[in-house]
Amino acid sequence: MPPSSKSPAPVVFLLDVDNTLLDNDRVSEDLRRHLTREVGADPQERYWAIFEELRKELGYADYLGALQRYRVEHPHDTHLYEVSSYLVEYPFANRLYPGSLDTIAHRVRGRLRHVPFLPCGRHRRQAPADSGQPGVSSRDFLFPERFP
Repeated sequence: MPPSSKSPAPVVFLLDVDNTLLDNDRVSEDLRRHLTREVGADPQERYWAIFEELRKELGYADYLGALQRYRVEHPHDTHLYEVSSYLVEYPFANRLYPGSLDTIAHRVRGRLRHVPFLPCGRHRRQAPADSGQPGVSSRDFLFPERFP
C-alpha cells in the first residue's frame, strides 16, 4: 500500500560501526590472542592474511567470512568449530566506544523505533550493556550469525 500524502516518508539511518562505533582494533587483538592460543602462530597468520584480502574485497571487516575462507583451505582443521563459536559468542556489544549508544540515540531520537545494525548475512540479536538511553535498547542490536 503506497504511503498517503499525509504520512511522513520513512527514514533510514546507515551507521558505519568499524572503528567508528565499534573498537575494531580491540576485537582484532582479542581474536589474534585467541587464534594463537587455539590454532598456533602460522594458522593465525594465514587467517589474518585471508581477513585482509576479504576486507579489501568487501570494504569492511568480516571475521566469520575470513574463517569460512580459511576452512576451504583447511577443511579438516579440528579447531574451526571452536573458533567459529568464539566469534559467534564474542561480546561485540561490549566493544562499542564510550558514547556510541548516546550518539545513536541522539541521531535517531523521535525518528525510529529500532536501530538495525546489519553488516551482512543472517543475523541474531545480541544485547549490549544497558545504556540507560531512551531510544536504544538491547533489542536494537543485530550481529551476524554465520557458521563456517
